[in-house]
Parts: sequence; C-alpha cells; structure tokens
Amino acid sequence: MNLPLRARLTAWYFGVLLVSFASLAWISDYGFRRSIETTVNDASRANLESIQRVLLATAPKGMDEVKDELDELAGLWAGGALLEVVDAQGNMVFQSPPFQHPYPYNALPPAEGAAVHFFTTNLDDVQYRIAMRTIEAAGQKFYVRAAVSTEPLDQALDRFRLILKLTLPLLVVLASLGGYWLSRRALAPVDEIIRTARDIGVQNLSGRLSVPGPQDELRRLTETLNDMLARIEASFKRITQFTADASHDLRTPVALIRTSAELALRRSRTEEEYREALSRILGTSEETTHLIENLLTLARADAGASGLELRRVDLLPPLKKAAEQASVLATAKGIQISNGHEEHPTWILADSAALERLFLLVLENAVKYTPEGGRIEIQVRNGQGTANVDIHDTGIGISEKDLPHIFERFYRADQARSREPGGSGLGLAIALWIVEMHGGAIQAQSAAGSGSIFHISLPVSPNA
Repeated sequence: MNLPLRARLTAWYFGVLLVSFASLAWISDYGFRRSIETTVNDASRANLESIQRVLLATAPKGMDEVKDELDELAGLWAGGALLEVVDAQGNMVFQSPPFQHPYPYNALPPAEGAAVHFFTTNLDDVQYRIAMRTIEAAGQKFYVRAAVSTEPLDQALDRFRLILKLTLPLLVVLASLGGYWLSRRALAPVDEIIRTARDIGVQNLSGRLSVPGPQDELRRLTETLNDMLARIEASFKRITQFTADASHDLRTPVALIRTSAELALRRSRTEEEYREALSRILGTSEETTHLIENLLTLARADAGASGLELRRVDLLPPLKKAAEQASVLATAKGIQISNGHEEHPTWILADSAALERLFLLVLENAVKYTPEGGRIEIQVRNGQGTANVDIHDTGIGISEKDLPHIFERFYRADQARSREPGGSGLGLAIALWIVEMHGGAIQAQSAAGSGSIFHISLPVSPNA
C-alpha cells in the first residue's frame, strides 16, 4: 500500500480507535444491562420478602386478613409493582389487576421450594421482571409472584444506546482528524531531515542535519545520520587524499622510466650506457611494483578483504626472519641489530606471513632513519594477556608535530625524514592495519634527535 507514512499512521489510529470505542460501547451496554437486571431482581426479591412477612403475620388470622394486608401492601408499592398469591389448592388469594388477564406466563407451573425463580414477560404492553417462590405460613403453602416494571430502566438503556450511536462515530472521526494533525506535526522534523539530506552532496559533505531539541527518537535518528555523514566525509577525504597521493607517487617513477627510455633511444649508445639505463629502469620498476603492492594491500584492507589466516603460532620465528632480512639493509649502513628476547615460545593467534611483514616494515623504517653506525634493539616482553615487541633505534627521531600522524597514509614528515630515499609513506599504515587485524595495538615513542621506540602489543593465544 503506497500511502504516505502519516496516512498509514492515521489509518492505524482510526482502526485502533474504532475497535476501542466499539469495545467500550459493548462493555458499557453489557454493564448497563447487567445493572438493570440486578436492580430489578433485587427489587423483586425484596417484594417477595415483604409478601412473606405479611403472610407470616396474617395467615394465622384468616384469609380475609391476608387479603386486606396484601391489598394495602400493593397500594403502598411504588413504580407499579404487582403481586399475586395462590394457595396450595389453586385458589387465588390476591391478584393485582394486570395479573387477571390470561397472559402466557399463567400457563407456567408454580415455583416449588424456597428458591427464587425469575423470568420476564409483558403485562398490559409493559415489560415486567417477575420473581416466583413458595412460602409456608401458618402450616399453609402459598405460591407467590412479585413483578417489577423494567420500562423506566429500558428507556434509560435505549437513550444510552442512542447517545452511543450518535457520539461514537463523531468522536472517532474527530480523533482521527486530530491524529492526522498530530502525525503531520510529529513528522515535520522528518520532512526537514529529507530536505536537508537532499542538499548534501559530494560538493558539501560538511553539511549536517539540524538536531531537534527533544530527547526523542528523531533526535537519535538525526544524531546517527550526522555521525554517518561525518564518517562518509572522512572516508571520502581519505579516498580523495589517497587517490591524489597515489597518483603523485606513481607519476614520478613512471616519468623517470619514460625519461630514461627516451634518453636511451635518442641516439646510439654503448652497451655499458644501455645497461646503465636499463638498470635505472629496472630499479624504478621494482620500487613502483612495491608501491603498487602496498596500494593493493591497503585497498583490500579498506574493502574488508584481509586475506589473513589466523592460527596459533609462535611469535619468535617471524620476528627472527624479519630481523635477518632487515640485517641485510642494516649491514650496508653499518647498523647493528640486536635481539634481546628469550628463546621460549610466545604463542599468539596470528597469520605468520603477516607478522613477518609487520616486523619487517617497522625494522626497515628504523634502518632507513638511523644514521650509519647506529643501533637497533629488539625486545620481547610478556604482559597481562599480551605479547609485547619493542623496536628501539638510535635514529633521527620524530618531531612532536609529526608523531600523531606517522601511521597515516602518504603522510610527509619534516624535511629531515622526507629527504630519506625509497619511502612511499605506506609502510607504517600497512603495519597499523596488520596489528589491528590481529586485535593488537602499535604506538610510537620518539623525539627529534633522540631515536624512536615502536611498541607492538598482540593478544596471546587462548590456548597458550
């Protein structure tokens, strides 16, 4: 059903009101009828008790005294109450005039026993509630009937039903119109959210929805949408920055390859010159391949396709392998790498290849920014449910301004670090991603000119 939300809310409101009012009318009508029945039954039963008291007092004095007292009693009753008394032989002791007509109820047998029996019939076109019972007085048995008119109460019930028929439909319609107005008023902030959301696009992702004042669902919805817009804006900026930086970093090696090839082909050269040009092209191609692999790794990370297989592994073998590979670079600069960890296994839930890459990225970064003759120390410590790896170098350090941003993609630090060759600004970003995929954390502690310490914390295996 393609109806607006406020129309559907009004329809539901109308239906609920209709059912509620109809149920209320039925319950009220049923209660009114039960109240009338209880009232007339009590009145008829009271009349029977009055007749019983008269019979008990006058029956020993003779039937003439009984008739006189019953006639006086009938004259005292208000509201047109009637009575009839018959003795055990079927002789009529007393009978109110309406009872003297041959109405159908006269064909009913007299009530036996002390229990009171009720039924309803018409006398002179007036509805009566009649109570019957047997009364014993002065050794005689009397069959007694007392009737109370229900006409006034029936008329009140009819008026009540007429009022319900006239007012309930009007109330339902008025309440539904009020519900439509309230739903329109309540959904007005939603219309405002829709209008504002339509105006937010790529060119103005910084726009936000106005937050309603009341602490209700619409406020939570608006705040959630604003949070979502903030995340989208941050992701869009990151993608834009990523694309711009990647284009910049790829443009330089591609231009270098093209320039080297064009210079080599501009004139005839010796074999040695061709080899030198091809060597430059090969070296630049390898760096470009490494950059593209890093870009693909981060692209897969953004897409949620980690490709990691977490298993229970020992932390030390991947760390040793990464240290051996980094030693090749460190030896060329006269840098010493020392392992200050114990030989007992440290079991964690991890991807062994990813761990090796993580440690190698951090060690390569340390080698790159450590001057010749420097030193790099590796320490492994066990914490409360974590395995901690500290990599300490004696390099040029990181300034306080750059330290919070070193794990961002393509971040360019100060000039002293930017002058170092071979960096793409992606290594530490990939290291951060690997650590987070393992449920760990990585932090850097450094100051300009005093070296750096990278703290890597990984959760130990539950079965360790």
